[in-house]
Amino acid sequence: MKQVLIVAVICLMTHAAAAQTRVVNGQLTAYSEFPVMNVEISSKKAKATTMSDSMGIFSLVCMEKDVVMIKPKGFRPVNQKVQGESDTLKINLVFIDTQKNRQLAINSGYMTEIDLNYAVSNLEAENNDYCKYTDILRLIEAEFGGVEVSNGQIIIRGGKTSFSGPTNALIIVDGHPSDNISWIRPCNVKSINILKGSDGAIYGARAGNGVVVISTK
Repeated sequence: MKQVLIVAVICLMTHAAAAQTRVVNGQLTAYSEFPVMNVEISSKKAKATTMSDSMGIFSLVCMEKDVVMIKPKGFRPVNQKVQGESDTLKINLVFIDTQKNRQLAINSGYMTEIDLNYAVSNLEAENNDYCKYTDILRLIEAEFGGVEVSNGQIIIRGGKTSFSGPTNALIIVDGHPSDNISWIRPCNVKSINILKGSDGAIYGARAGNGVVVISTK
């Protein structure tokens, strides 16, 4: 009788543990078009690990309310929560474009040299995850280090010149100065560049506090 009870308890524990796990399927892309291969994907709670295949597709064992972690070389790391009953993730990785990162991505087998060079040159608007934000000022403050937003004004640390006057950065939207960017939807942003010092000299003296250059789609 005691042995039967022990077996029953073990079966119940095994069933309960199995009920807490799930297989999450997903795909990794870059520039919303190209599959990202040979990337390690892991689950924080389940401690499982897998790799993306030649189509960027992966299957990963996760616990309920787990976090999928992805840290490919040359790309921005991703921590994606497993939401509700969804068992499918589509993750577009953001490439940090430097010559070193291009070599890392190619040598690691994430993308072919031809695909990566084409994407960098022609698909800049697809290389961001700005749509997760609902406010353009929140986007800028969250995505760019050394940038603060105060009372609707953008302040770039290290961009203040010695003269007295306003401390907010100059904002250029599609080639034109702008005092109000609250109307810009993050999903409509093609690119954002933060310029400090001599990098913003082309915009004149007003650029002494730094420049935020925004291009929209």
